Amino acid sequence: MADRRASAPRRFAPTLRRQLLLWLLLPQLVLWLAGGLAAYQLAERYTNAAVDASLLQASRALARQLRPLDNGLLIDFPRAAQDVLEADPDDRLHYMVSTPPGAFILGNHQLPLPPAAVMARPPIGQPYFYDALLPPANDEVGTRQPLRVAALFLRQGGRDDPDAVLLVQVARSRTSREELARGILWDTLLPLAGLILLMTTVIWLGIRAGLAPLLRLRREVEGRAPTDLTPIRLDAAPGEVRALVMAVNGLLAAVQNNLAQQKRFISDAAHQMRTPLAGLKSQAEVALALAGDDAQRERLRRVHESADRSAQLVNQLLTLARAEPDTAAARGSPVDLRALAQELTATLVPRALREGIDLGFAPTEEDGGPQGEALPLIVTGHAWLLREALSNLIDNALRYAGRGAVVTVDVQRDGNEAVLSVTDDGPGIAPEDSSRVFERFVRATDQGNGCGLGLPIVKEIVERQGGRVTLASAIPHGLCARVHLPRAPLA
Repeated sequence: MADRRASAPRRFAPTLRRQLLLWLLLPQLVLWLAGGLAAYQLAERYTNAAVDASLLQASRALARQLRPLDNGLLIDFPRAAQDVLEADPDDRLHYMVSTPPGAFILGNHQLPLPPAAVMARPPIGQPYFYDALLPPANDEVGTRQPLRVAALFLRQGGRDDPDAVLLVQVARSRTSREELARGILWDTLLPLAGLILLMTTVIWLGIRAGLAPLLRLRREVEGRAPTDLTPIRLDAAPGEVRALVMAVNGLLAAVQNNLAQQKRFISDAAHQMRTPLAGLKSQAEVALALAGDDAQRERLRRVHESADRSAQLVNQLLTLARAEPDTAAARGSPVDLRALAQELTATLVPRALREGIDLGFAPTEEDGGPQGEALPLIVTGHAWLLREALSNLIDNALRYAGRGAVVTVDVQRDGNEAVLSVTDDGPGIAPEDSSRVFERFVRATDQGNGCGLGLPIVKEIVERQGGRVTLASAIPHGLCARVHLPRAPLA
């Protein structure tokens, strides 16, 4: 059993444009995310530096308000200054003064102290910054507020005690710092996002322009008839596409050469077979005329019929081969279908009279009556191929309609189509055979000496000319074969 997965079309087949966009946009997205992370870290760094600088300035300003005395510490910190520090409830500045460090003197006694290692060896005169959590006021249950704290250790002036250290702490909520960092981040990412969108548009336009030769190549190939083997022309194409076109053109040339060789072989073979078959028919006719025995005459008659049928088969095979792709691919020319049908009908009238069949061309209103001059009905195609198709249709009617039948050839306009019909009042064919008879070597009757190639030849030629052929039952009996061809555009 054949693998269905191999023949099933891929629903989401990757395209070159999609892959190029993916490989060009993914690095941009990664760079955008990496740039956002780097921008946030940089913003946080500079925000911390700004906040630390403001905390250091506030801690030193507060330290200047502390004046050591011989027996204590003078705090010159008026209420107005405290109100300034605590004015903003959303970004409140917390402070605490303790001496020795940890022994509360002034400010918010809940401020966390620096780490124990720093408390053990305090950096006198040097600020120390750390992050801490401020517990809720008055032991209430709530969220601990994150703080950024600046700690400044100072010697109490004039005292020789090494343990006489003063700790000034100033803290501010980290919320404002994070908001500032996020603001810087968005101010950085939004322009970058706009730039990436602009770059994406430019990249998409560039990919579209770069793949335009492939699109033109696809359109040129898709718009071709299956029989068109002429070289593909694609001017101003990049080297990669030009190499592809040259490879395809080489393949088309090889196919065209093979078809030409096949056509020459068929023509040569048909020509070589015509001569002995014609001689065989002539000799059979002579022998038939000289035969005196009825049995001998019957055998010679069968030989003559076989030679005649073989000659017809060779001619039809040659016609079918000439109607194949290489000939039909050539550009057609204007053909007057009505004049062609009328001329061919007149040519075949003597044969019809010999076989006792009434063959005629039906005039139309456009002809002005039986004696009127027919108006042209122009189609685009190959005159000799159309003549061969019509000849096969009339030949089928004469061959199978039977003696005494009436065969009528008619050409009519039907909108943008020209319709040629050959109608007979013979026995016709069964409706179930109306499609099978277009297959090669299929016959719908045992009568006559046909080869089963007449209607396939008609179908092949008509479809190569851009038309279609249909069969329908005639009324009250018989068969009507219709050929529909597109009319040539008006000049």
